[in-house]
Amino acid sequence: MFVVLDAGVFVSAVITPGGVAGHIVTAGVEGRFKYLLCPRLVGEITDVMARPKITRRVKEEDRQRFLTDVLAAGRDVNDPTGVAAVSRDPDDDYLLALAAEHHAERIVTGDADLLDIVDPAVPVTRLRGFLDLLSQQDSEPERPD
Repeated sequence: MFVVLDAGVFVSAVITPGGVAGHIVTAGVEGRFKYLLCPRLVGEITDVMARPKITRRVKEEDRQRFLTDVLAAGRDVNDPTGVAAVSRDPDDDYLLALAAEHHAERIVTGDADLLDIVDPAVPVTRLRGFLDLLSQQDSEPERPD
C-alpha cells in the first residue's frame, strides 16, 4: 500500500516518537507500508524541523537520524504537476496531486484543511484511523498466493 503522509505527521513523529504519528512513521520506516516523498514534501519537513520551536525540543542528532531513516525508507518521486486548487489551503493541494499522480491509496494527516475536503480524489484519513488500519492488517492472517 502506498500512502502520502502530510509533513505534519513527520514533524509530530520527531517531537513525540511514542505518539500516534511516531507509531505511523515507525511502521513506514519498518516497511509495513510504503510512503511517497517528493522534493517539495521533503523540503517542507526539513524546513519545519529546523524551526526554533522544534530545535529546542529535539536534539540535532535525533532530528538528523530521524530524517535519514525517513528519507531512506520513502519512495522518491518527482513533485506533482498540474496541482489543482482543491483545499482551503493552497499549500496543501500538492499533496492531493502527489497522491493522485502516483496512485496512492490514501493521504494520512491531522490537517483539517485536507480532512474537510468533500469527495477527494484520494481518501484522506486521520492518523488514528490509519494506525487502526495498520493494526488490523497486522492481525489478519496471511493468505497463501
